[in-house]
Amino acid sequence: MAQKTSIPKGTRDFSPVEMAKRNYIFNTIKEVFALYGFQQIETPAMENLSTLMGKYGEEGDKLLFKILNSGDFLHGMTAEEVATTSTLKLAAKFCEKGLRYDLTVPFARYVVQHREELALPFKRYQIQPVWRADRPQKGRYREFYQCDADVVGSDSLLYEVEIVQMIDAVFSKFGVRVCIKINNRKILTGIAEIIGQAEKIVDITVAIDKLDKIGLEGVNAELATAGIPAEAIERLQPIIQLKGSNKEKLATMKEVLKDSEIGLKGVEEVEWILDTLSEMSALKNEVELDLTLARGLNYYTGAIFEVKALDVEIGSITGGGRYDNLTGIFGMPGLSGVGFSFGADRIFDVLNQLDLYPKEAVETTKVLFVNFGDAEMRFCMNVAAQLRAAGISVEIYPDNVKMKKQMTYANAKGIPFVAIIGESELAERKVNVKNMTTGEQQLVTPAELVEMF
Repeated sequence: MAQKTSIPKGTRDFSPVEMAKRNYIFNTIKEVFALYGFQQIETPAMENLSTLMGKYGEEGDKLLFKILNSGDFLHGMTAEEVATTSTLKLAAKFCEKGLRYDLTVPFARYVVQHREELALPFKRYQIQPVWRADRPQKGRYREFYQCDADVVGSDSLLYEVEIVQMIDAVFSKFGVRVCIKINNRKILTGIAEIIGQAEKIVDITVAIDKLDKIGLEGVNAELATAGIPAEAIERLQPIIQLKGSNKEKLATMKEVLKDSEIGLKGVEEVEWILDTLSEMSALKNEVELDLTLARGLNYYTGAIFEVKALDVEIGSITGGGRYDNLTGIFGMPGLSGVGFSFGADRIFDVLNQLDLYPKEAVETTKVLFVNFGDAEMRFCMNVAAQLRAAGISVEIYPDNVKMKKQMTYANAKGIPFVAIIGESELAERKVNVKNMTTGEQQLVTPAELVEMF
């Protein structure tokens, strides 16, 4: 009995149509990155485990795909040692390498390793797959793509402004209405200070970041569970529920945080970013100061961003922020940076749900030449060469079979035009072009056919 074929759980095949859609997403993002001077790099799929371990916390370490050493990986160990050694210690002995978990740690390693070659500030983007040994479920995969862009080597808030502009440009090109949310970790630190819970900053930010998911009561319950006193939780309520325009929120926070130096610094940074954006050409999407936005990663130290689609129920589709010491984990402290990442898989789902893919993005072949025999096919090849020289994608059906079969092939591939060259067309050295959508036909010369497209 033949073995049933399959792929590992949490991975996917992508059809030609799906790949065309994904490439449309990646190419649109690349175009915008290039407009702002970002350059593409790539790092290996596998990194030394010493590079990856300890960078994502205990849970993250468990989700790393580890690669067995080649050859006799048990060399030097007795059966008793193998049987009695813990799994983690065995992995450390058997595995020197692992698949990358994200693009951020490899980027930090890249900057440190190539620091002598880089002109700072260094603006890079990466669009590559990452792997996590997570439990597969709907919308969560073990292999998926990340689209990251970062600038390292500058404290300038100009880059935060440019990030908002890039986000706005990408989603405007996609035709997706979004809300670009902004906050600042310094503001959150200031809030923790003024309610007397500075040491609980991580617990506070983790809880309030879940407001959209678990509601206000859920957030308050989580704060209480984390040991935040009831009085401090009560003082948080007007801040968590703060409404109004960005200017009104900033004015309120200046008053609330008047006794917190770091909190006021965060307000000042956000105000500069928003004021600068308002002075430039108008953005097509709303930018909202959201004081409940915290982002899960604790290495953010300044401005933080998150993007929500307005017309589709889905989680964050872009996120990022400012960090002060990304490369410190590799012995190069003090290098500030700011970065963000587009969620390609979620954007793919949004564009599918809203049916926003341009027709030309998913069309591969524009014209199919019907095959009526050797003489006709040779003329078809000549005309096809002219079309391809003009950048028009063309196929010639390989066999002289019934026309119905050739038309079925065109329909199955979604080819919008069929070129028919029979005996009479060959005699006139012309092409009969059929529009597969309307059914209309037109007799044209090869030059006119090129002009049509």
